[in-house]
Amino acid sequence: MSSTFGGLNTARTALWASQRGLDVTGQNIANVNTDGYSRQRVELRAMGGTAVPAIHSVSSPVGSGVDADQVIRIRDVFLERRGQVETSRTAQLTVGKEALAQVEAAFREPGETGIQSMLADVWAGFSALANAQDPTEPAVRSQVLERLDILASGLQTTRATLDQQWLQTQDDLQALAAEVNATASSIADLNTQIRQATRSGLPTNELSDRRDVLVMQLSERVGATSVTASDGMVDVVVGGTTLVASGSALGLRVAGVDDPDGVGAGNDPRLVTAPGGTTLAVGGTAGGQLSVLTTTVPKYREALDQLARDLVAKLNAVQAQGFDTTGAPGQPLMDDGSGSTPVDPATVDAGNISLRFTTPGLLAAAGTSPTDLGGTVSADGRNAEAFFDLSLEADGVDATYRALVVGLGVEASVASRDLQVQTVISTQVDAARQSVSGVNLDEEMTNMLSFQHAYGAAARLVTAIDQALDTLISRTGLVGR
Repeated sequence: MSSTFGGLNTARTALWASQRGLDVTGQNIANVNTDGYSRQRVELRAMGGTAVPAIHSVSSPVGSGVDADQVIRIRDVFLERRGQVETSRTAQLTVGKEALAQVEAAFREPGETGIQSMLADVWAGFSALANAQDPTEPAVRSQVLERLDILASGLQTTRATLDQQWLQTQDDLQALAAEVNATASSIADLNTQIRQATRSGLPTNELSDRRDVLVMQLSERVGATSVTASDGMVDVVVGGTTLVASGSALGLRVAGVDDPDGVGAGNDPRLVTAPGGTTLAVGGTAGGQLSVLTTTVPKYREALDQLARDLVAKLNAVQAQGFDTTGAPGQPLMDDGSGSTPVDPATVDAGNISLRFTTPGLLAAAGTSPTDLGGTVSADGRNAEAFFDLSLEADGVDATYRALVVGLGVEASVASRDLQVQTVISTQVDAARQSVSGVNLDEEMTNMLSFQHAYGAAARLVTAIDQALDTLISRTGLVGR
């Protein structure tokens, strides 16, 4: 009789296990579209009889049913770590590619509003002046000065656009640091909740899913990786520094100069811990933004400034060789906007390059000194031709600018190709992760039918035992009359 009632307990555990399986399957189906959800599975374990014999204990030799108390998340630790690394790399390359695209837009090449087109107009103006019937004519001289002014404005516009890109990137980095701090604090809070739930024997799967989503967000933003700790918690590491440890989190802040002119002086923008001030070797979006602030924009900004300095130095040198319409030696043509004499090319950059005068007669187009003509002012345009010859120099301003634009195009193309390759890799890794932890509706339907039939079979077992007990009780009653 004891073994018969033991059979009822076995049937009860079978009913519970099947019901538990149906509940978990329903949870998986309900969250098929939930971001970051990991499918769950009931761990079924056969329950044995009493291990230690006792005088009045009776154990069924076939066991005591099934244990279905444990529900686990299906995760692959290796793929999760790989996903964090590839997500970080993709985010960093995305920022780099977008930054180079903005730099290309700032230079506006090729196009009628680009610096190359403006340079061509300037050289064409000098050529027209050199070949004019009367080089002293104010109209053709004014045209040259106007085109030089447009070129200076074009350089200033490009420089201003690069400066604005730098400042906007810094603002984005500041916002990202604040977002990272909030996310790290949320992970620390979830760590604490998971530890408390684990110690209390409560389920933590959904809390762990939420935490893993936040860790992946940190991977995308700062290149974070996670390390499994005790009590179901994780530590989050960024560049070798532990950002989240158990239930506590470090903060981040942006340090360094807040002006692009200060880059390269030893106090470049960087992310540091708060408190502590330890510089972090970050990846992800933050790593890409720091690269933009310290390398990409300063590189092309300096190249543009050097172009402006070379242009001023060469134009002023040729201007000094010629003579204006009064026969006086040519005075400086362009400077840094200060109007100081002599002009120091080192103080010129693309942001302050300016045309020094607008009076057509001051343009030194003549190449012959009045002294050589007995005091008569020359009306030739030989010095204007010398201006035009600057465009033909192998290492001149034109050649330097073309090399700059070509280099920018190549770098942008390489960045785009690298991002395409990395996107494919990241997509493959995400697909592998989803194949393990994602919900497959076909699989869940199969599990649902399996648990449904198992539940019906367990119910039939209860019915069979009930009938056996009824027969036993009825027969026992007849014998006792």
